[in-house]
Amino acid sequence: METISARHNRRKPLKTVAVALTLIGAAFAVIFLTRTEGTPQREKREPLVPVRVAVAVQKPVPVQLQAIGTVEAFATVSVKSRVDGQLVGVHFREGQDVKKGDLLFTIDPQPFQVALREAQARFERDNALADKAELDAQRYAELAAKNHVSRDKYEQFRANAEALRALVAADRAIVERAQLQLDYCTIRAPMAGRTGSLLVDVGTQIKAGDDKGGMVEIAQIMPIHVAFAVPQQHLTETKARMAGGPLTVEARIPGTPPVEERGTLSFLDNKVNSQTGTILLKAEFANIDRTLWPGQFVTAVLTLFTRPDAVVIPAVAVQTGQDGTFVFVVKPDQTVESRPVAAGMRVGDETVIEKGLAPGDTVVTEGQLRLVPGARVQPRAS
Repeated sequence: METISARHNRRKPLKTVAVALTLIGAAFAVIFLTRTEGTPQREKREPLVPVRVAVAVQKPVPVQLQAIGTVEAFATVSVKSRVDGQLVGVHFREGQDVKKGDLLFTIDPQPFQVALREAQARFERDNALADKAELDAQRYAELAAKNHVSRDKYEQFRANAEALRALVAADRAIVERAQLQLDYCTIRAPMAGRTGSLLVDVGTQIKAGDDKGGMVEIAQIMPIHVAFAVPQQHLTETKARMAGGPLTVEARIPGTPPVEERGTLSFLDNKVNSQTGTILLKAEFANIDRTLWPGQFVTAVLTLFTRPDAVVIPAVAVQTGQDGTFVFVVKPDQTVESRPVAAGMRVGDETVIEKGLAPGDTVVTEGQLRLVPGARVQPRAS
């Protein structure tokens, strides 16, 4: 009869085999899972982030001051009449270009012509009397020398002749004044320029030197000025550069396409505006094409000097973070790194990098929002 111990010893190898088979199956399962799950993971690659890039370059960069400027006429004159009278003629059109001396207005000359003739007649009458008195004085001088008339009589004729001669001189001045008043009836352009709106009409009674307003305004626009203000901290540098020669100023007019006019700095105010902390400057432009117009707003760009070896990149490449400004730099293995930089002045669409980049470094200009340090990119030129 088989004992319990014998049966137990006989089942033990079977149990061992079963355990071994279970372990082997588990191992194959692990290997299978590893192959089915691990192989695609190894073959799967990190996606490339498409970005646009640009290369940092070293080139001369102008150091400039930029401000909003106002175009001003080189000179402005309000034309007024110098005599009272009725306006009988307007000899120009509104907005017309005129030269110095061109006829603008005519005041009714008839009253002044009458006054001139009257003054001339009085002058001729008094001149004839003066000539007669001079002859009488000479005759009495001869008689007084021979003691035929008293000395007092001669002196009386002499004084009368001199008085009449003085009266003739006064009459001559009256004639000249009457002629001047007549000349003032024709009003001419005091300078070359462009006329504005006509402020009076034919038939208007004109008052000499009317303080309420003139008859027309003439503005000289060739050449022309652009006035602008810069912060006072640039005053010392500006004065030093002006002492070295003329400084270039550009007037930029927005539009399609934008327009630029080039002039020279011509005026530096003699005081700083204490309320704004700025100093007023003016630039003179030839304005041959009449691009600039009085009252127009432009962007004035003053060039102080040129840096010969500045490192510049597109301005859109510079990002701002919690620790300051930085750029994404593309490394040779097509991954990016975040590099802090010291950004300087901006010139147009470019920014000068004072520190952090070297010429030839490739920076990301578009697509930064999808980047993190170490990300792989697919660069395209900007």
